[in-house]
Order: sequence, then structure tokens, then C-alpha cells
Amino acid sequence: MADEVAAAKTAAEEYNSSENDGAGPATVFDNILSGKWPSNKVHEDDLSLAFRDINPQAPVHIVVIPKNRDGLTKLSNAREDQKDILGHLMYVAQSVGKKECPEGFRIVVNDGEHGAQSVYHLHLHVMGGRQLGWPPG
Repeated sequence: MADEVAAAKTAAEEYNSSENDGAGPATVFDNILSGKWPSNKVHEDDLSLAFRDINPQAPVHIVVIPKNRDGLTKLSNAREDQKDILGHLMYVAQSVGKKECPEGFRIVVNDGEHGAQSVYHLHLHVMGGRQLGWPPG
């Protein structure tokens, strides 16, 4: 957990020091979307991509991202005109969750430094494959 918090602090510093255009610096997800870096895809459509996390925190850990970041660096930056993509991402997350984790799953969105967000491209974590504890964090 300490590594993820440290990564979030570093990512927040990079995001905050980038140009104030709302886009933030390029991310690992840009490299995945461009095909520069491989990913283990579990879902892809015109709007989104879902792939297995390379550092899983549960037996099943899938990341769902919008293909077009369009300022969606974090959930708290969402605009009213982005309601459709937000709903689409949730729908994809539940669809992948039901398929991969029939006994149940959790959807997590980290937002900002205190939310331990380490990649400034909105993404949903779908986690399951075992009994998850509560409370998280």
C-alpha cells in the first residue's frame, strides 16, 4: 500500500505541474491505447478498453478506461456532457465483473492524491475472485 500511496503522490505532482489545459501529462494508458505497450484485453469497443491490471490487488483485477480521455483525468473533473461515457464505463465494468467474478466484485475509482490515484486518466478497477474485506483502505 505504501508504494501505491507514493506513486499517487508522484503522479499528483506531475499532474499539478503539467500545463493547465486539463489534459495532464501522457500516461501509461496512452501507450496501451496506441499499441506501443501490450495489454491483456478482456473487452474493447468504440468507447472503452478493459484489460487485466499488471499489478493485481485481487485474483481478478481489471482496469476499464475510456479510449478518449477528453479531460477525464479524474472523476472529479467530469463534465455534464460526459455522463454518457461515465455510464458506459460503469456498464462495461459490471459486464466484465459479472463474467469474471460471478460470486461478486467491487468497482473502485481512485480520485486525486488522497484517493491514491496514480494514473491521471480516469479508470475503473473491477476486482474480485475472492471474498473482499470491508472497510477498504
